[in-house]
Amino acid sequence: MKGRLLLRLPLPCSRHPPCPHQTFHVHGCWLAVEGMFLIFIRLAHHMQWLPEGWCPSVVVIDIDGTITDGKKHLSTDAVQSLRRLEEAGIPVVLATGNVRPVTYGLWRFLGLSAPMCCENGGVIWHPSWEAPVLRAKADEAKEAAVWLAKHIVGVDAQGIATNRWRESEWCLFPDEPLEAIIEAVKESQWSHLSVVRTGFAIHLMEPHLSKGEGLRYLFERMGWSPDEALCVGDAPNDLPMFDFLRWSVAVGGAFPAVQEAADVVSPHPHGATFPPLVDAILARKKGDAP
Repeated sequence: MKGRLLLRLPLPCSRHPPCPHQTFHVHGCWLAVEGMFLIFIRLAHHMQWLPEGWCPSVVVIDIDGTITDGKKHLSTDAVQSLRRLEEAGIPVVLATGNVRPVTYGLWRFLGLSAPMCCENGGVIWHPSWEAPVLRAKADEAKEAAVWLAKHIVGVDAQGIATNRWRESEWCLFPDEPLEAIIEAVKESQWSHLSVVRTGFAIHLMEPHLSKGEGLRYLFERMGWSPDEALCVGDAPNDLPMFDFLRWSVAVGGAFPAVQEAADVVSPHPHGATFPPLVDAILARKKGDAP
């Protein structure tokens, strides 16, 4: 666990009722507790975002659920923070389950410079490259979706709107019956496909696809070391990049398995994680923090 301190306390929130098991990874904080509820927690100057003596030279981020909220609204705080990283010479990689057109639009308007890892590592691309690197095709996943729709009530083979641009996988709606889909795929001719749920889709994809393997290709092409990189995510499809890269941060509101796997769990939801995280990175880069 890399020396982390986990505090599991009920946390009152202005937007949500108290949650019984919100997790924070903190360093040297002090608490005042009244009854069952936390009434004060001093985190601003005590959150240990980075390992001592280390600063990332590359930052990798998920999009949906990480810099957006549950309504898919983009965090303007995250936008400003990511631009600060780029201005400081730290490239930001978008590593997402989303499609290349959506990712490119965000990449362009954020003012980023690094290649993109789209469709859970199925598509690697930079606008300066002659063509995208397609690490799989969507054909089998789409065929599996059509078959599933014939055998399971509630499955829509057309899937989510961005399927019209998908190049390497196929996505069903996130509220469709996941367990039934997993079991049906296991017993079908598409049993080799992976089924991965995020907060926004159920991904059907070839087993060699993952953000970790996509980033492995990207990092090798760029001449970067995974030991230089920090990543931020929220969902199970982020776990392979947590394993591949040196340091991982789960945003507040991340899936429990992602919180458990992360080196740091943010006390801030979604995009609100980025201002203090980037402050810590830039302070370390300037030598203002140990």
